[in-house]
Amino acid sequence: MLKHQLIHPKINEVLGRAGHHSRILIADGNYPCSSTLGPNAELVSLNLSPGLPTCDQVLKALLTAIPVEKACTMMYETEGPYALDGDPPVWDDYRASFKEAGVDVDLEPIDKWDFYPEVSTADHVLTIQTADQQRFANLLLHIGVRMD
Repeated sequence: MLKHQLIHPKINEVLGRAGHHSRILIADGNYPCSSTLGPNAELVSLNLSPGLPTCDQVLKALLTAIPVEKACTMMYETEGPYALDGDPPVWDDYRASFKEAGVDVDLEPIDKWDFYPEVSTADHVLTIQTADQQRFANLLLHIGVRMD
């Protein structure tokens, strides 16, 4: 029986094969998963219904199972019809989840058009598609080294 909070069999299988520097994308409901999947990545679609689950709910489960050394987010637009004034609200949720899990990482924003190539690398092992409807909720995690 697993002791952590992540019980999805396919996600656990992929994480069991992953190693240091492997990348996991937690994708929101708007992210084009099928066209940006890395050559070695698997796609797990968890999008049950609008808003369920959220990217932060998936993050909380993952943080019980893997060490995270880096977290990158898609940079939001500051001009144009989708512009935001300040960080997207979901980023505060991520920061709180990292803090609650005792993970000391900063969110590193990446420009939208640079984010897609960051995801579709050989180190990308898993995309978890959520039904999160928040804008700019995509989160790319880099697995760290287990120290205990």
